[in-house]
Amino acid sequence: MISIDPTSNTERENYKLLIGSIIPRPIAFVTSISKYDVLNGAPFSYFNIVSSDPPMISISIGRRDGQRKDTSRNILELKEFVIHIVDEDNVALINQTAASFAPDQSEVALAGLTPIDSEKISVPGIKEAKIRMECTLEHSLELGNTNDLIIGKIVRFHVSEELYEKGRIDPRGLAAVSRLAGSNYAKIGEVFSIERPI
Repeated sequence: MISIDPTSNTERENYKLLIGSIIPRPIAFVTSISKYDVLNGAPFSYFNIVSSDPPMISISIGRRDGQRKDTSRNILELKEFVIHIVDEDNVALINQTAASFAPDQSEVALAGLTPIDSEKISVPGIKEAKIRMECTLEHSLELGNTNDLIIGKIVRFHVSEELYEKGRIDPRGLAAVSRLAGSNYAKIGEVFSIERPI
């Protein structure tokens, strides 16, 4: 077993250890609206559930040279955003939105994704996602000068009809993809069950 002190590593060395170890990571495609009224879209794999009562999620958004990315800035200003689950059908289009664009350019439009109105908030989602969640900003936390931790409260779920049965989501039908390291992604793969002890 190799023992590594993270304080002796560079940021990139720690990054590689984290993204290579903490796998698979779910991917959130986040839409937000800029002060220019531009629909911004970007994928994030530092994403997970925080709470089910109330339903809340978290995304950690890295900064570029200490500057907030469009998604962070938009969420902190408008306090609304939409989370989409990235799946096998939309991952190629979503990947196009990861490129660097100016704040007045819409990654959603440039990738050929289809905006769809939300019900409870002003930020549109995208039609290509089988699951989307309308969110309002619950909390934000600056993690040094490198990341913004966003906690959002889900105010509306949208789930494709064919995935939803008796309150449950069909994981095979959703076909969510997850992030590994580098350019690698993973599909659901083999599913197995282990009974939880009483």
